[in-house]
Amino acid sequence: MNLQESGNQIIRYDELRPSGLRDRILDAHLHSSEEKTMLRPRYLFACVALFALMTACSSNVPTSQNADVAAVRGVETAWVKDIATKDVDEYVSYYSNDASVLLPNEMMITGKDNIKAALKPMLADPNFALTFQSTRGEASKSGDFVYLIGTYSMTSSSPTDQKPVTDSGKYLTVYKKQADGSWKAVADMVNSDLPARTERPQAAPQPKKHVTHRVTRAHRRRRT
Repeated sequence: MNLQESGNQIIRYDELRPSGLRDRILDAHLHSSEEKTMLRPRYLFACVALFALMTACSSNVPTSQNADVAAVRGVETAWVKDIATKDVDEYVSYYSNDASVLLPNEMMITGKDNIKAALKPMLADPNFALTFQSTRGEASKSGDFVYLIGTYSMTSSSPTDQKPVTDSGKYLTVYKKQADGSWKAVADMVNSDLPARTERPQAAPQPKKHVTHRVTRAHRRRRT
């Protein structure tokens, strides 16, 4: 006796009439198994293709942004080298025409010409030296802005004895891509790690003692 399970029912093929019904049932099971076997590789291929497409789309944006950050870091490296020459024109060439510089305890300096005038005395200092290096950078998705955060070290002459003193701190510089494809700093801010200097309060002038004529006459008598 031949038995075949179909779902929860058991079909007895020797009891089926006419005999052609048994062949049709067997063919239906065979075709169903073949279709499932053929669909499996197609489904797997579709999943792999979709995953590859998603990976490619998600990696395109970060790659372009990382390239912008790398380009600006190259500009920063060249900037440090040019600062070592103490050429004020080379120094300010890395700023845009409308750039702003924010120094500690100073008014904001805006415009390349004003920045040059403010930096010129600093670069004339024989002890002047400045280095900086970024530790973090990020680019905008639009591809026209990059900011760098890092640390700096600057040496200058002490105003009291003209001996070299070194200041260290952190900075934030925002770069903007120009029409010619170059990157220029549009905002540059530094912040020292050293505690703020506190000026000693000037002592109040002492009032002059009022000398009376009586005290003056007594003083003259003692002298005689």
